[in-house]
Amino acid sequence: MSNMKLAVIYYSSTGTNYQLAQWAAEGASAAGAEVKILKVQELAPESAIASNPAWKAHVEKTGDVPVATPDDLEWADAIIFSAPTRFGNVPSQFKQFLDINGGLWAQGKLANKVVSAMSSASNPHGGQEATILSIYTTMYHWGAIVAAPGYTDPVTFAAGGNPYGTSVTVDQEGNLKEDVKDAVIHQAKRTVTVAGWVKEGQQG
Repeated sequence: MSNMKLAVIYYSSTGTNYQLAQWAAEGASAAGAEVKILKVQELAPESAIASNPAWKAHVEKTGDVPVATPDDLEWADAIIFSAPTRFGNVPSQFKQFLDINGGLWAQGKLANKVVSAMSSASNPHGGQEATILSIYTTMYHWGAIVAAPGYTDPVTFAAGGNPYGTSVTVDQEGNLKEDVKDAVIHQAKRTVTVAGWVKEGQQG
């Protein structure tokens, strides 16, 4: 898939989804895709960030990661989104990014993008599946093509067995509880593979 362009777009307050994004980029690059890792713009006030040492440290650590823009969505053949759950839904920062792309949607420039999604929470039933499905609901409105991992590889089970997209549980120290790297890499490779099929079909 050497001609595939993948945007890995994430929101992360303390680093979990940034790690997932890095693994996704690794998998897609190994499959021959050109990859951009991009973060969703942080909207929280400085006081809120400063009140959480892990959040503050992550913001400082990732200061050089480019902020995702509508141009990045237009550039990409495929997109992998990664966001933590907030009460069973996406964080407001992530939702704002989706909402600003109405112009691209109205021009039909988001149709047929191949997308996949990942999520995290601090407990096994903290809303990861609902968060991923919420992302996919927006994708259906875009006319995008969802490439969920399903059970296309046994590595999905080692990461908790979520067929909608890799979802992880983190402990109180922010460490991942499952062995998820292989599942993320598989999901990324599958996403760019499906994008390759779509692009080939469009070209006739």
